[in-house]
Amino acid sequence: MDEVEVVVAHSERATLRVGDVFLKVDVDQARVDVEVEAMSLVPVPTPDVLWRKPPVLAIAAVPGTTLGSLGGPATGSPSAWAAAGAAIRKLHEAPLPPRTGRAGRSIDVLATELDEECALLVTTGLLPADLVTRNREVAEAALRPWTPAFTHGDLQIAHVFLDGDEVTGIIDWSEAGQGDPLYDLATFTLGHEDHLADVVAGYGTDVDLDVIQAWWSMRSLLVVRWLSEHGFDPFTPGCEVDVLRSRM
Repeated sequence: MDEVEVVVAHSERATLRVGDVFLKVDVDQARVDVEVEAMSLVPVPTPDVLWRKPPVLAIAAVPGTTLGSLGGPATGSPSAWAAAGAAIRKLHEAPLPPRTGRAGRSIDVLATELDEECALLVTTGLLPADLVTRNREVAEAALRPWTPAFTHGDLQIAHVFLDGDEVTGIIDWSEAGQGDPLYDLATFTLGHEDHLADVVAGYGTDVDLDVIQAWWSMRSLLVVRWLSEHGFDPFTPGCEVDVLRSRM
């Protein structure tokens, strides 16, 4: 162990890496409860929980590497992306967990949240009105009835690890619960649209691509302001604002 690596840190939580151990510091113990419970239930590889002493959760590193990151280059063969899609399908077919997750917010709640956020993006001048209006129109397709599945809720590309074409671990389950499965697929492919076909092929069933595109717009609209206020830059090439611009 040569150093302590700060993986992510903001006012709500922080994750540190020390050798092969990740230390997650979170003052919201209910969120940690969700993460530990989800990892005990899902039929896909997850990190081993080493110990827990609030507000710290210690988990082991998982082997393998990710297929990339939002705003960074994507790696991996089409079969690797398909393997990720197959693992996501396996998760979605698991018995439903007791909780509703981030991907399970109701249509009314989402619509209200989206309208309020869009108004703030324009009134604060963070994004131009035409960009917000166009993506609000695209996002409308996500506001429809859906069949609940076991969802990760924050399935960013950086949260899925593979060794070749084998998924070796999926991390960060604090938003898990019952939800819209297409939310997970959209989150995983956000900013990497050219790999969507491979992921869907591995997923192995028909999906509504318009809804996935709607979730790309929805997720980006809802997080741009939060990211800007918490030390992240959604204007980085390939990140959320570029995702919104691609819909114009």
